[in-house]
Amino acid sequence: MTDLLYARAQMGLSLAFHIVFAAAGVALPVLMVLSDWKHRRTGDNDYRKLSEKLAKGTAILFAVGAVSGTVLSFELGLLWPEFMGRYGEVIGLPFSLEGVAFFTEAIFLGIYLYGRERVSPNLHLFSGVMVAVSGAASAFFVTLVNTFMNNPSGFTATPAGPVDVQPLVAMFSPGWQYQTAHVLLSCYQASAFAMAGIHAFILLKHPGAAFHKKALSVALPLACITALLQPLVGDLSAKHVAKAQPVKLAAMEGHFHTEVGAPLLLGGLPDVETRTVPGSIGVPKGLSILAFGDPDAEVKGLNEFPRDTWPPVAKVHVAFQVMVGTGSLMALLALVTLWRRWRGREWPHGRGLMRAWLFAGPLGLVALEAGWLVTEWGRQPWIVRGVMRTSEAVTPVPHLAAPFFTFTAVYLFLGVTVLFVLWRQVAGTLPGAADGKVAHGH
Repeated sequence: MTDLLYARAQMGLSLAFHIVFAAAGVALPVLMVLSDWKHRRTGDNDYRKLSEKLAKGTAILFAVGAVSGTVLSFELGLLWPEFMGRYGEVIGLPFSLEGVAFFTEAIFLGIYLYGRERVSPNLHLFSGVMVAVSGAASAFFVTLVNTFMNNPSGFTATPAGPVDVQPLVAMFSPGWQYQTAHVLLSCYQASAFAMAGIHAFILLKHPGAAFHKKALSVALPLACITALLQPLVGDLSAKHVAKAQPVKLAAMEGHFHTEVGAPLLLGGLPDVETRTVPGSIGVPKGLSILAFGDPDAEVKGLNEFPRDTWPPVAKVHVAFQVMVGTGSLMALLALVTLWRRWRGREWPHGRGLMRAWLFAGPLGLVALEAGWLVTEWGRQPWIVRGVMRTSEAVTPVPHLAAPFFTFTAVYLFLGVTVLFVLWRQVAGTLPGAADGKVAHGH
C-alpha cells in the first residue's frame, strides 16, 4: 500500500472512530436536558437518575472525543501539510470557532456534573442546555470546513496559492445549510436510536422495568422526529449535489450514461469497465425526479467527465445505498411507532416493537458512517474539489505504515474501554442492581 493510501486510511480510521463519539457528544446532552426537564415537571426521581447517567455518559464520550479530535488536528498538519499550509488561512475561522465551542461545552459540562446541589435548579438546567448548544455548535463549525472542501469559495486560486481571501464567504460555502442540517440530524438520530435499542433490549429481558420505560419515552420522540426529518433534508442535500457536484451524484447512483428521464437504480454493484450496474433494479425516471424534480430532466453520467476525476464509483454507490436503505428502515419504524403511540396514547412497549427497536438500534450509526464515506469518497480525487488533489496535499514523509497500525491498536483499545465503562453505567440501572453492580442472578 502506498504512503498516500496509508495517509488516507489513517485519516479515515481516525474520522470513523471520532465521528461516533462526536455524534454522541452532540446528542446525549439533549437527551440529558430532556430527562432533567421531565424530572422538574413530574418530580419523578427516575428521570433525575436518567439525567445523571446521561451526564456521566456525556462526560466519558466528551473525554474520548477530545482525545480523538486532538489526534485528528495533529493528523491534518502531519499527513496533509500542503492542504493546511495553503488553505489554513482560508478555513481557519471555523476551526477557531469550533475551539471556542469546545471549551464552552467543557465549562458548562463541569457545572452540570458537579453543580447539581451547588447552584440553583434554573442555572443547573441552563448549564445543560448550554452543553447541548455548544456541542451542536462544535459539530456545525467542523462541518462548515467539510462543506468548503466540497464546494470551495471565498478566495481566488493562483499558482502561488489563494489570494483575495474572504473568510466568511469561505466558511459559508454553497450548500452549507444542507450539509450542516444533515450532519446534526444524523448525530441526534444515531444517538437516539442507539439509546432506544439499549433500553428495548433491557425491556425484553425485564418487561416491567419502570426506569427503562421512562428512558424509552425520552429517546423515542427524538428518534422518531429525526428519522422522519432526515429523508427530507437528505433530499434537499442530494438536489444540491446534483447541481454543484454532478460527478459525485453520478457515482452515488452508479449513473454512467447521460440520460433524459434517467432511472433510479436500486442495489447492484457498478462495473466501471463495462459501465453498467449488474444486479440493480431501475425505477423509471426516478433519478430525474429526485435530482431535479422533473421526470424529463437530463442527468449527466460519469462518461461526461474525465476518467481521472471519477470517485471510486463502486464504493460510493454501495455506501450511498447503505445510507439510504438504513434511513428508510428507520423512517418506517418511526411511522409505525408514532401510529401506535397515537392509537394507544402512550409510547408502546410490546415485544414485537421492542425487538424492532433492538435491531434498529445500530442502524443510525451505520447510516452515519456510510454517509461520511459517501461525502469523503465522493469528493476524491480532490481534497479541495477542483482546486487541489489529494495526492498533492499528502506529506512527503515516507513509511506511514507504522503509525497507521499503531493508531489502529490505540483506537481499538479506546473503543473497548469506552464500551466497558458505558456498560457499567447501563448495568447500574438493571433491576436488582445496587451501587452500580448487578446483583447475582440478573
